Amino acid sequence: MVTNKLISLLPDLATYIVVVNEGSFTAAAKKLGVTPSALSKLITRLENALSVKLFERTTRRLLITESGKKIVQQSAIIVEAAQQAINISSCEHSVPAGNLTVAAPKAFLTIVLQPLVTPFLKQYPEINLKLRASDGDIDMIEQGIDVVFRLTDKPTQGLILKEIGKVNLSLCASPAYLKKRGLPLVPQELTQHDCLYLGETTKDHIWEFVKGSQSHIIAVTGRYAVNHSQMRLNGVKDGFGIGIFPDFVIKDALQNKEVVPVLADWQIKGNYHGVIAMQYAQNKYMPSRLKVFTEFVKQHLITA
Repeated sequence: MVTNKLISLLPDLATYIVVVNEGSFTAAAKKLGVTPSALSKLITRLENALSVKLFERTTRRLLITESGKKIVQQSAIIVEAAQQAINISSCEHSVPAGNLTVAAPKAFLTIVLQPLVTPFLKQYPEINLKLRASDGDIDMIEQGIDVVFRLTDKPTQGLILKEIGKVNLSLCASPAYLKKRGLPLVPQELTQHDCLYLGETTKDHIWEFVKGSQSHIIAVTGRYAVNHSQMRLNGVKDGFGIGIFPDFVIKDALQNKEVVPVLADWQIKGNYHGVIAMQYAQNKYMPSRLKVFTEFVKQHLITA
């Protein structure tokens, strides 16, 4: 039997199960919301398609044939499979459970998201959370990512976007370094200093500064470049120069006066600045595990 014909028979087979279970066309028609005559015609159509007689019709009762009994057994398997699919779908959208994979830049994952892991997993014990540190471009479909966080002024088009905050790039240095080398007052003076940059690309040492109508592009130099924010911050604390960071990375160090801001009145453009973008694929039927995660993040991180 060709696939198209098989598919067209599935609703009739499911209806046949209802007739068998109810024991009469009248009762089955009432349950299905159709007329007995319409139901009788459907069964006749099914018999013709299968080339078997399903019922012996009498004035008092409906008797199932031997062939009909065999078809009931097989059809019941189909109906049960459909019911299991419905159950899975209902569970998918009502009970937060299953695997959830989240990707984010290393620093953001460590500093911002990591403190949320324990309370989230405790609140939703049926969710399996997988975190992936990634500072580069991410193909969500190919890599099996459900949610991605980006620090950017150009969020990915075609994905749902939830802005949960802003992130700016900041410069800082240790008090000891500035005491020894002096505090730069304008971006051009950075050429006289040792600077710590990411070192991910050949342009990471090119820093762009903006203030009002002023704009400067400075090529900085230094002995130490590393694309790990904590290692770079440790290098700044140890006096190796002036470092560039997303502001959430140096927040505690500034409060503890381990580092001090440099050129704080200038805006810096570069990688990892703009909005904190939480993005995921558009889906009319959003799984509950994805929904509760995004709501949890917004509740704990979104800025007023």
